[in-house]
Amino acid sequence: MKDLTRGSIVSHILSMAPPIVVGMITIMICQLVDLYFVSGLGDAAVAGVAAAGNAGFLVNALMQVLGVGTVALVAHAVGRKDREDANLIFNQSVVLSVLFGLLTLVAGFALSRPYMRAVAADQATVEAGTIYLLWFMPALALQFATQVMASALRATGIVRPSMLVQALAVVINIALAPVLILGWGTGHALGVAGAGLASSIAVFIGALMLLAYFLKLERYVAFRPAQWRPQFRQWRRILNVGLPAGGEFAMMFIFMAVVYYVLSDFGAAAQAGFGIGQRVLGLIQMPGLAIALAAGPIAGQNFGAGNGARVRETYVKAALIVTAVMMCFLILAQFAPGLLLAGFSNDQETMTVAFLFLRIISFNMVAQGLIFTCSSMFQGLGNTKPVLWSSATRVLTYSLPALWLSTLPGFQMEYVWYLSIVATTLQAALSVWLLHREFRKRLALPRQAKVAKAAGPEPVAPSLREPA
Repeated sequence: MKDLTRGSIVSHILSMAPPIVVGMITIMICQLVDLYFVSGLGDAAVAGVAAAGNAGFLVNALMQVLGVGTVALVAHAVGRKDREDANLIFNQSVVLSVLFGLLTLVAGFALSRPYMRAVAADQATVEAGTIYLLWFMPALALQFATQVMASALRATGIVRPSMLVQALAVVINIALAPVLILGWGTGHALGVAGAGLASSIAVFIGALMLLAYFLKLERYVAFRPAQWRPQFRQWRRILNVGLPAGGEFAMMFIFMAVVYYVLSDFGAAAQAGFGIGQRVLGLIQMPGLAIALAAGPIAGQNFGAGNGARVRETYVKAALIVTAVMMCFLILAQFAPGLLLAGFSNDQETMTVAFLFLRIISFNMVAQGLIFTCSSMFQGLGNTKPVLWSSATRVLTYSLPALWLSTLPGFQMEYVWYLSIVATTLQAALSVWLLHREFRKRLALPRQAKVAKAAGPEPVAPSLREPA
C-alpha cells in the first residue's frame, strides 16, 4: 500500500500515470493490431469488428460500475486507515464481478446478432461483427474480475503489477492475432473469429497472472472466502458510487451507436474509416486519461483522510498536466495524421474518412481531457452522479441534432464531427462547474466544520470554500 495523503501530489501523479498509460496503450494497441490484420479481409470485416467493438462500451459500463465503486471506497478506507473495510469492499466486488461476467456471457450470446443488424451497413458487416462478438465475449466476461483486482490495487496506490500483466497479455494477443486471423504457420485462417479468440485467450492468461499476484504477493487487500457471502449493504455502497459512472459509459455506447447509424448511409467504407480513426484517437488520448485516473485514488485517499486542501490541489495540478499533454497530441493530429493512421487500410475511401475524422475531432482533445479529470475527481469524492448528468447532456446535445441533420438534403459526414466538438465543449464546461459545486458541498469535512463551529459563527476557511 502507498500512502497518497503525504508527499508531492505532482510526484504521485507522475509516478502512477506512466504504468497506467502503458497498460491502457497496450490494450489499445492490441485492438489496433486486430484491425490491422482484419483489414486484409476487406471493408466489411473492418466495419464489422469496429462496430462490434462499440458493444464493448456497454460492457465497459458494467465494468466501470465495479471498478469505480471499488477504487472510491477502497481509497476512502485506505485514507481512514481502515484496512478491514478495504478488504470487505474488495471481496464483495469480486463476488459482483463473477455475477456480472456471467450476465455478460448470456446477454452477449443472445443479443450479438440483433445488435449488429441495428448498426451495420450491410449483411456482410452483420456477419463479420456477430462472429467477432461471439468469440470476443469470453474476454469481456473475464475482464470484470481483472478490473476489480486492478482497481483495488490502484486505490492503494499500486499500479505497476496491473500494467505488467496487461502488457504481457497484450503481447500474447498480438502474437496470436496473425496466427489465428490469417493462419500464419498453421494454414488455418479463422478470420474475424480468430481476432475474438486471440483476445479471449490473452485475457484469460492475464486474469490468471493477476490472480497469482494477489495470492502470492499482495498483502493489504486479499481474497477472503469468509467475506464472499453476499452482503447487500456493501453491494449498495459499491453500486451507489459505480452505477452513475457506468451510466457514463452507457451514454458513450448510445453516442457511438448514433454515429454508426448516421454513417450507415455512406456505406461500409465510411464506417470502417470512422472505426480506424476512433481507435487511433483513443490511443493518443490515453496519456491524458492515465493522468486523470492517477488523480482519482490520490483525491480518494485524501478525501477519506479529511484533507480537503489536497483534494483541490490534486484537481488543479492534474487538470494542468492533462491540458498540456492533450495540446501536444492535438498538434500531432493536425500536422502528422498520416503518421498516426499509416498502414491500417489500403482502401483509399476508408482512409479518406479516417483522415477527415482525425483532423476535425482532435480539436476535442483539451475539452475531453478536462472531462477525464473531472470524472476522476468525482470518483475520488465518492459521488459520480454529476458525471452521469454531464454525459447525458452530451448525448442529448449531439444525438438528436445528428439524427436530424442526417435527414437533410446534402448531409455530409463532417457535419457529425463538427457537432461533436460543440457537444464535447459544452460537456467539459458543465463538468468543471459541477465539480466546483461539489467541492463547495463536500469539502467542508466534519473535522473542519467542528473547528469552525468552535471558533464562532465564521465560515470555514476560504481555501475550502472558494473554487481552486
